[in-house]
Amino acid sequence: MADNADRAAVTIQQSLEATLARRATLATRATHDECVDCGNEIPAQRRKAAPWATTCIECQGLREMRRKHVRQS
Repeated sequence: MADNADRAAVTIQQSLEATLARRATLATRATHDECVDCGNEIPAQRRKAAPWATTCIECQGLREMRRKHVRQS
């Protein structure tokens, strides 16, 4: 019978595996120069300025607005 520590360990492991799977997907998409949110091409100028970017400018702006909204709540 599993106790709370065992269930927590399973939850942590599942979360880690999901995060790693998402990262692998992001890395694959980033090499194709597509925004991970909308699928549109990330403009060359943005890729040059921020080679690590995984989102287009519009989607990144939406992410930042959501983050700002969540912090203020």
